Amino acid sequence: MPAPSRRRSLFRPCIDLHNGEVKQIVGGTLHEDDASRLQTNFVASHPSSYYAELYKTHALEGGHVIKLGPGNDRAAREALAAWRGHLQIGGGITAENAREWLDAGASKVIVTSYLFPDGQFSHERLQAVSGAVGKDRLVVDVSCRKRDSKWLVAMNKWQTITDMEVCKESLDLLAQHCSEFLIHAADVEGLCQGIDEELVSKLGEWVTIPTTYAGGARSVSDLELVDRLSSGKVDLTYGSALDIFGGTLVKFGDLVAYRKEPSQQ
Repeated sequence: MPAPSRRRSLFRPCIDLHNGEVKQIVGGTLHEDDASRLQTNFVASHPSSYYAELYKTHALEGGHVIKLGPGNDRAAREALAAWRGHLQIGGGITAENAREWLDAGASKVIVTSYLFPDGQFSHERLQAVSGAVGKDRLVVDVSCRKRDSKWLVAMNKWQTITDMEVCKESLDLLAQHCSEFLIHAADVEGLCQGIDEELVSKLGEWVTIPTTYAGGARSVSDLELVDRLSSGKVDLTYGSALDIFGGTLVKFGDLVAYRKEPSQQ
C-alpha cells in the first residue's frame, strides 16, 4: 500500500486594516506615538469587502482580518459580512468584546495584547477569553521579535516585548485554551526579504495545533520551503510581495493554483 500523504502547508490570506483602509506596512514601524515612523508599502483603492469576496470566490479558508489600531471597526465588519463564518478577526479583542465579533460574522477571534497586561502574561485572561468564546473559536497570536537567541512575544502593534518566550513549553500551555496560532515574525514583516527559516523550523517541532506564519514571504517557492521546514505543520501568509497588495514578486493566481494542487508525499 502507498504511504499516506502528510498534510501540506497552505496559503492563508489576510486583510490588514489601518485607519479604516486595507494596507501593507513594514511591521516594525507601527508606533502609536509617532506616526511619522510608519512605513507603508501599499494602500488599497478597494474596500475590505473586495478582498473578502475575492477569498470567498476562490474558497481560501482560514484567512485573517487584523485591525492595526483604532478606526478599523467598520472596515472589519464589512469584510466579515462579505464572507460570514469564514474569516478570523484580530486587533483589540478582549474577553468582553470577543463574542460581539463572532456575532458580526467572524469564524474565530484572535487575541494577543489582552493576554499581556503591562507586558506580563496573564493565564487568567487567557482562561477568560477562551471561556467567553470556547477553545475552538479562539486563535492566539504569538507574534514575536528575536532578542539574542530567543523569540519573545511582541504586543501593542509589535512594539512592546513581553515576558513570554516562544518555545515548546509556552505553546503547549497556550494550546490548552485555543485551537490555532497566528505568528507574525515582526522583524521581517513587510520587508519581502525572506521568511525566518529558523523560526519556521522550530514551529514545526513545537506546535501541536494549526499554525499560520506571516513575515517576509517573497515567492511562491516559500510555500514549499515552509512545507519542508515545518513538515507541513505551518501555513503561510503573503502580504507586501503579493500583486493584489501592489507587490511584484508573487501572483495571487499562482498561490490559488498551488493550494488546489493535490497533496504530495
